[in-house]
Amino acid sequence: MALFRGIYIRFMEIRRVSLGISALMIAASLFFLATRGLNLGIDFTGGLILQVEFSKATEVGRVRELLAQVGQSQATIQAYSDQGVFIRFSADDDATQKAVVQALRGEDDAMKLLRMDKVGPVVGKQLREEALLALAVSLGGILLYVTLRFQFRFAVVSVLALVHDAIITLGVFSLLQREVGVSFIAAILTIVGYSLNDTIVVLDRVRENWGGVSKGIAPLLNDSINQTLSRTINTSLTTLLAVVALLVWGGPVIQDFSLAMFVGILVGTYSSIYIAGAMLCEWYERSPRVHA
Repeated sequence: MALFRGIYIRFMEIRRVSLGISALMIAASLFFLATRGLNLGIDFTGGLILQVEFSKATEVGRVRELLAQVGQSQATIQAYSDQGVFIRFSADDDATQKAVVQALRGEDDAMKLLRMDKVGPVVGKQLREEALLALAVSLGGILLYVTLRFQFRFAVVSVLALVHDAIITLGVFSLLQREVGVSFIAAILTIVGYSLNDTIVVLDRVRENWGGVSKGIAPLLNDSINQTLSRTINTSLTTLLAVVALLVWGGPVIQDFSLAMFVGILVGTYSSIYIAGAMLCEWYERSPRVHA
């Protein structure tokens, strides 16, 4: 079934173009990561924790507005009472600390600074190690499951498509210098699951159609992708509607998470349609097999 009646797209005819585009995007992402790095947040680099108490009831949104005036819109704010809040933010020098405190006192002269603690880089190191471990375990589990459920080649192209999506998302964040924190790691893991789901839907249809491989792997992949294209596009569009709403109206707290999800869904949809099938096609044409 095509996306629209009478429309049939021969994706495999441009597979080398799509692979070339992806190679350029990955190379650019790696270049940005090597030259610009990532803008790591307080979860990874350390910073300050303030406990402040105002003389009157104050909303978290108002506190965030005050912090945004001194360049700390990404600070983590947690209210523990109508008047008291915990604030976590990155601070490289005393001037930043003083600016934050002055901004808060400008709202309330009677504000009390009850606590000021420094979060050390040890926490950041632990989080980095755990995030990398979680990603490695996830990819390993995916490789094993898809190998057992389908076959090894399907598993390899699935994992490579996931790595493709993750690297490009990291590259965008490096280019834009958006803050990378725990929410970003959650977004990456979510993207991995989302992209894998799309890719598996296509590969499952490839397996169902395998009886027609005698006419060639490229036509079989074209048929399979076109048969699942409506499902892929509809799922991506409906998900993007929610993500765009979060990105536009969700506020600065979840903006980086929403941006990562937005980029990841776009790239993941592209990779499930073009990249996974293109890699599988190239692999089978160079080393054909009789059975799936």
